[in-house]
Amino acid sequence: MSKIQMKNAIAELDGDEMTRVLWAVIKEKLLEPFVDLKTEYYDLGLKNRDETDDKVTYDAANAIKRLRVGVKCATITSNAARMEEYHLKQLTPSPNGILRGELDGTIFRAPIFVKNIHCNVSSWEKPIVLGRHGYGDVYKNCEIKTPCAGKAELVFTGEDGKEIRKTIQVMKGPGVLQGMHNLDSSIESFARCCFNYALDQKIDCWLGTKDTISKIYDGNFKAIFQKIYDEEFKEKFEKAGIEYFYTLIDDAVARVMKSKGGFLWACKNYDGDVMSDMIASACGSLAMMTSVLVSPNGEFEYEASHGTVQKHYYRYLKGEKTSTNPVATIFAWTGALTKRGELDGTQDLVDFAKKLEKATLDVIESGTMTGDLALLSEPKAERIVNSWDFIDEIAKKL
Repeated sequence: MSKIQMKNAIAELDGDEMTRVLWAVIKEKLLEPFVDLKTEYYDLGLKNRDETDDKVTYDAANAIKRLRVGVKCATITSNAARMEEYHLKQLTPSPNGILRGELDGTIFRAPIFVKNIHCNVSSWEKPIVLGRHGYGDVYKNCEIKTPCAGKAELVFTGEDGKEIRKTIQVMKGPGVLQGMHNLDSSIESFARCCFNYALDQKIDCWLGTKDTISKIYDGNFKAIFQKIYDEEFKEKFEKAGIEYFYTLIDDAVARVMKSKGGFLWACKNYDGDVMSDMIASACGSLAMMTSVLVSPNGEFEYEASHGTVQKHYYRYLKGEKTSTNPVATIFAWTGALTKRGELDGTQDLVDFAKKLEKATLDVIESGTMTGDLALLSEPKAERIVNSWDFIDEIAKKL
């Protein structure tokens, strides 16, 4: 049969370990037989990032800006153990952190619902979309392990030479220090991305911070969101019949657990990292969670929410065909193809992506699934299969 044609390319960002293995299988079995796939390929595997001093990561970010759409495989963020394992010359920063910073983006994550995988939170009837600020906080921090007693200070020296100085703590012995920052411009972009996404999806937008304790840092998030909402979005929200709601982060967590879902929860960077995992786990699995990084300029980077599945990769290297769940990685591709089709006016590509998503969910709902989902399925799974057989079943549905 003739393949679906793409007008423009997608930036393809390859990754690490088990997800890299399945990335190639998904392309071979589910995409290339049906689509004349056009991509600009960037190898974001840990070794290549180390060898290029992360130039490849910045090149990939620029490609997403130019092409407006990217799709990313899960990647390793190096630590001391990884540095030894991969014989790295240096500890490399998080590639996701670099991409978020370069795109000034906000990450939106949502669980993938299937009929036979039920939420642990019984009140959730609709997906909760998690909007994670993609800049600053602990991911761009500066840390010190102090060796002895002394005075810790926070110092800012302005361009005009004026100095602001505050004592953090007079320390009576060794300890640790951490400095974080954020920018008004990044928070403003975060707010606009969230409000625009809520309008696009016609869902309420919630924000929660700890401004009663962090009166300046978290208070700045609260103030900027409110200002932009009042000046730019209030009338649009009222016309759409949706609302913006602010509360303390601990109150937000309590409300989320009792809600019916169906809203966007805007979170600071660290809060979003943690809470997205909570929502994914409550709805089944991290492998059933979509993720898209959206820039204020309308650039999109799709990926799975989970990591590289290290333990399964070690078993794969020993010759085992693991039952690793590829659904979120498949949905990263379908998300990117859908957006490419929408931007280019290629309806055949959009339709194909939706059919691939439906085929994937149909396989699970028919009772064939990977081991992680079999533990959660009700009724019980009819067949527990490895990743390769699972992908083959999807290909048959297609």
